[in-house]
Amino acid sequence: MTIRYLSLAGEFNEQALPLYASRVPAGFPSPADDYIEGRLDLNKYLIQKPAATFFARAEGDSMIGAGIQPGDLLIVDRSARPVHNSIVVAALDGELTCKILDTHHRCLRSVNPHYPPIKILPGSDFSIEGVVLHSIHHHVRVSGL
Repeated sequence: MTIRYLSLAGEFNEQALPLYASRVPAGFPSPADDYIEGRLDLNKYLIQKPAATFFARAEGDSMIGAGIQPGDLLIVDRSARPVHNSIVVAALDGELTCKILDTHHRCLRSVNPHYPPIKILPGSDFSIEGVVLHSIHHHVRVSGL
């Protein structure tokens, strides 16, 4: 899965939208509940450290098993400490990729079994650009997104 850099989180303005108190069942419909719990700013909800956060667009199918689809928006935190099995955006020999960090075997793993692990060899140009905290998946593709 390759990554396309979009922007820094600090470039967006605060926008609070209604948050309904009732849960939305994914099974049978229930009577509507008009009670609004409060206002929700997705920037505050999804971004812990705006100065250290960037957005990237996922490309490819190597992370589908982790719920990351081609075209999904990744919210990546540079300040988050990557640990074994973290989903990371890494730079390896000049290429950005989104993979699972396997510290036990010194490699980057895909979730899709059709892709072999990528070994991190001594002397390779390797860095972790950040930890993927969230991915946003569009169920209906909107042009321009």
